[in-house]
Amino acid sequence: LIVGCDPKADSTRLILNSKAQDTVLHLAAKEGSVEDLEVEDVLKVGYKGIKCVESGGPEPGVGCAGRGVITSINFLEENGAYDDVDYVSYDVLGDVVCGGFAMPIRENKAQEIYIVMSGEMMALYAANNIAKGILKYAHSGGVRLGGLICNERQTDRELDLAEALAAKLNSKLIHFVPRDNIVQHAELRKMTVIQYAPDSKQAAEYRALAEKIHANSGQGTIPTPITMDE
Repeated sequence: LIVGCDPKADSTRLILNSKAQDTVLHLAAKEGSVEDLEVEDVLKVGYKGIKCVESGGPEPGVGCAGRGVITSINFLEENGAYDDVDYVSYDVLGDVVCGGFAMPIRENKAQEIYIVMSGEMMALYAANNIAKGILKYAHSGGVRLGGLICNERQTDRELDLAEALAAKLNSKLIHFVPRDNIVQHAELRKMTVIQYAPDSKQAAEYRALAEKIHANSGQGTIPTPITMDE
């Protein structure tokens, strides 16, 4: 099960081979309230039987986007969406801008957080910020930092930077995903790389990443964020 926790609602579209799906908040607004929804309304099944939900967000300039995440996760729990799944992945907005987005961390919904970053300065800054958020809840709940995943942007010494930040955060670089235009080719066809080109080098990278995450279960750490000066 993948729960998209981003107002853009684009976490699951390639798995569903479609444009962005209807979100929990959008459907709730249409029906009157979340109580009027059925799980079938918001949970769609995509490629290889992957279940997909998008929490969505309010209209731009109105309300709190993080609220959608809280509403959605509560709704899914109350309606048995978590029964009979192997994994639950929350795709959360990278800049932890408010408590709502941090809900999977805060409410003990997630065991491990993997931070997707690159060698660009703002990505390193955001990764450190997320580590601060994990640290805040690590002692009260069981959440841990699983590791960093570097999504290559082809900046100078990117691998070195990613490994150095991971070490500073008391974590590790789980995988370095090389940049490849096949990602855009697949996206244009509304597919994931694994569906579009299962035998490609990039598909092998994603499989290797998945295996590393699986093998890393339970080995997360409590992060040690760095100061701005560092």
